[in-house]
Amino acid sequence: MEKLALTGGIGTGKTFISKMFIEQGIPVFYADEEAKKLYGDPVVLAEIRAAFGESVFPDGRPDFKKIAELVFDDHAALKKLENIIHPRVMAAFEQWASEQSAEKVMMESAIIFEGGLEKYFDKIIVVNASLPVRMERIRRRNPELSDQEILARIHRQMPQEKKCALADEIIEHDVDL
Repeated sequence: MEKLALTGGIGTGKTFISKMFIEQGIPVFYADEEAKKLYGDPVVLAEIRAAFGESVFPDGRPDFKKIAELVFDDHAALKKLENIIHPRVMAAFEQWASEQSAEKVMMESAIIFEGGLEKYFDKIIVVNASLPVRMERIRRRNPELSDQEILARIHRQMPQEKKCALADEIIEHDVDL
């Protein structure tokens, strides 16, 4: 079974492109959805509590905004969170992939390279889009964000140029179909 990774920065249109692969018979595993599910796992929550303290659990439940603020500019804190989440997401992907009958499977994730996950895949496909297009897509999806907040999220990720240089294949996606 060939394992594909579909990646690209925020607003490049990964999810839209992933649906085209689904239409071609390639099942897609959405890493973000799996990561969100993990926040319901008591073991994961205990590890997050141990790593970041009670301040991120103000009412007994995780405050995702506080967690995001903690890791946004703190590389060490981000690594702690990734060390809790990434191995579990990859284990879930491997389990899911083993249950598929297709010749190819795909994981969609914005942080394949940032997370060092490229070694798990036979081919890395990067979805690329220009900055103005990305900003407009993010604005439509998150109208509460200012341009400054959008740019901060974009710049927090690996530059698209670097992702493209590391890719096996690039899909240019400046036009919404």
